[in-house]
Amino acid sequence: MSGGAPPVPRYGRSALADLPESALASLGVPGAANALGLAETRRVCLLLVDGLGWEQLRAHPGHAPFLTSLGGRPLTAGFPATTVASLGSFGTGLPPGGHGLLGLQVAVDGGTRLLNLLRWNADDTDPAEFQPAPTAYERARAAGITATYVGAGLYRNSALSRATARGADYVGADALGQLVAAAGRAMRAGDRSYTTVYHPDLDSTGHRFGVASADWRDQLRFVDLLAERLAAVLPPGAALHVTADHGMTDPVERIDLDADAELSAGVALLGGDARSRYAYCAPGARDDVLAAWRERLGGTCWVRSRDEAVAEGWFGPLAPGMAERIGDVVAVPHADVALVASEREPWLAGMVGMHGSLVPAEQLVPLVSVTGAGAA
Repeated sequence: MSGGAPPVPRYGRSALADLPESALASLGVPGAANALGLAETRRVCLLLVDGLGWEQLRAHPGHAPFLTSLGGRPLTAGFPATTVASLGSFGTGLPPGGHGLLGLQVAVDGGTRLLNLLRWNADDTDPAEFQPAPTAYERARAAGITATYVGAGLYRNSALSRATARGADYVGADALGQLVAAAGRAMRAGDRSYTTVYHPDLDSTGHRFGVASADWRDQLRFVDLLAERLAAVLPPGAALHVTADHGMTDPVERIDLDADAELSAGVALLGGDARSRYAYCAPGARDDVLAAWRERLGGTCWVRSRDEAVAEGWFGPLAPGMAERIGDVVAVPHADVALVASEREPWLAGMVGMHGSLVPAEQLVPLVSVTGAGAA
């Protein structure tokens, strides 16, 4: 993709954040907006497949015959197109600017340290305070709807789960069969039910081997089987909506910010991700950093100041106190490059598949739906 104007996520019209909100509306929750026009039902199951981009799904119909047979439409993930931001949107129905989980690594405590929101490397940061917005599960429960989250047992009490899935009954399930059986039980609980199933393995496969690999394509077959089996256990009239948190690309070129004195000058903290970079600048250095990054990266990246990115709508409306979590300078590759930091982030620099950008291959995620056979 060439530079030009970056494609801004379609918040409030067809973004990932609109799915939980629309699902709640389809269940009759007062005040929920049904931007996606989902049909009324008494039971909803949302399958979130980590790393399943719309473009990748449509490019591999032979590896996902069930999902592609259902058609569907694309949603925009939101910016940055990364797991923590999208889980925040999926959990709250808000754009990233509203829930504040604004990237893999964000500055906290007045820009004095980085918080990794996936690993949550800060015991003194309360997830419920850091992400204070009500979750979709809390809103469902308040409306008398049974709310269940089915995912790996490892994540049951994680800080990220407490930030994004509080209010749900968390059911640990560590294999495909367990996910299906647990979801089947959850969907039949209560008079109305709101169930989420989360599956992470496609994303981890893509990071390790790339989305162009046979490993990724073979893992997609299991994702397709999971979706088919979930559809098979739907109660009559229940709706299954399959989506994802982001897509993925395999950037070939690496720009190592740790080995480049010009790009490191004036940068106090380096946050974000390799495809959605935040530079937190030393006092008085922002203009110089912005100029240097534009000069060096402008041919391969969209480079904006924080205020410019916010004004262009990248994050959606910002809740109070969220702006300081965004870098003073934001760089988002639109070309086949990754902005890595080999010394500070060796675990990230070695990945094959990456995501975070505004490009369609990373930004677009599927919305594929099916309804249980029989009368509701």
